[in-house]
Amino acid sequence: MVRTLSIVIPAYNEGSFIGEILKRVVAVKLGAIKKEIIIINDGSTDKTKEIIERWSKKKISGVSVKVFHKKNGGKGSAMRKGLKEVTGDVVIIQDADLEYDPKDYIQLIRPIQEGEADVVYGSRFMGEKPHRVHFFWHMVANNSLTLISNMFTNLNLTDMETGYKMFTADVAKRIALKENGFGMEPEFTAKIAKMKCRVFEVGISYHGRSYEQGKKIGWKDGVMALWCILRYNLFD
Repeated sequence: MVRTLSIVIPAYNEGSFIGEILKRVVAVKLGAIKKEIIIINDGSTDKTKEIIERWSKKKISGVSVKVFHKKNGGKGSAMRKGLKEVTGDVVIIQDADLEYDPKDYIQLIRPIQEGEADVVYGSRFMGEKPHRVHFFWHMVANNSLTLISNMFTNLNLTDMETGYKMFTADVAKRIALKENGFGMEPEFTAKIAKMKCRVFEVGISYHGRSYEQGKKIGWKDGVMALWCILRYNLFD
């Protein structure tokens, strides 16, 4: 039975978006399931810190907001901190921008709630939900990395790099992430495959942003992702 969903939000210089994503996370209806929001400020130099501090003081029925500050280290390092703080039955990674819609929590949590899955990936490349038409070469790179990852893990994911990964508290306790940056995505996938987790995938909506709007991932992250696929499937 899922009583509490822990939502881990790593944030670096997301002052333009963090307030709105928090509103959306709070607003999503999950029935009797309570929400624990854990925000990791990864050394932001804009107004992110002030905005999340205000949110931490709000009294919201069925929702707790916890805020932690650290030196900038990347998404993976922020996730390590966040996973140490979760107390819920299920955990989801929520990016601090507006690319992923918290309304999709309902579809993501269902396979876990029904006792069928340990981990659920939200795929941007399956289902009938709306997707922004954006960045052809990012899609090519993502599909290539997913294919290579699948070859090593023997999973048949359509979107290994998705920001929406939901998993049980048991998985959160057992997994030990090492990567500091975006390499934590293929690392996570390699490790849950080795842990023999039951993995599901559901289609989600996606509203990709441009680099002018603050998108941070680039070609160097793609090269690092390829190295992490090899490292965590073959050597680690």
